[in-house]
Amino acid sequence: MATPMIDDIELKAVQQIRQETHQDFALQHAIGLDGTLHQKMGRRSHHVWLWGYLLPATAEDDLKNLQEKASGGDEVTFTADIVTALKVDKMVIESFRAEQSVGPANQTAYAITLAEAPPLPPPAEVSSFGGLGGLDGFGVGDLGFDPGALGDVLSDVADQAGGIMDSVDSALDAVQQLGSLAGLADLGKIGNPLSPITDKVGELGDLSGPTQDLSNAAGGIKP
Repeated sequence: MATPMIDDIELKAVQQIRQETHQDFALQHAIGLDGTLHQKMGRRSHHVWLWGYLLPATAEDDLKNLQEKASGGDEVTFTADIVTALKVDKMVIESFRAEQSVGPANQTAYAITLAEAPPLPPPAEVSSFGGLGGLDGFGVGDLGFDPGALGDVLSDVADQAGGIMDSVDSALDAVQQLGSLAGLADLGKIGNPLSPITDKVGELGDLSGPTQDLSNAAGGIKP
């Protein structure tokens, strides 16, 4: 059996290792059906429990390193035969316990609980409708339509909505222009500023008759 390791720390005196896998099921009850339906929601993280002793020659350094890793909470690499088929890349130390016996042997025992730390999924696609392509993992495809095709349809709807808003903006501009023209029409209430001049010209036109009479009278006087 290969020596279990947490990063570069060899656990040479391991006494027992236990690995457990738990599925995450949602229980569904159907009327008239004996038993309970189990809807799979995924899988919980793999867990590994191990306990053993630290060898006296390196016990002090190994204990210090394990305590620092457990306190830091960072991801670690765990290798052991018991997890060969699980394809576990990274784990975290959920708990660490050490016990030191008093006596000539001066042995230090430890117990460690490791849990799988899966990588985060890719970030959700940012779009005006929330990235519907990311709904594949929620079983949207089982509903009978393609989330990708739905995203294309909603994209077209968004384009149409943008065109409608442009038309509304143009209409509002036209209304504002009509309002400005209506304001110019109100200037007619002030009156024609040229009216006094045209009135005077009219008065002079009325004097053309008497002036012509005086001219005729003057032509009749002979020296």
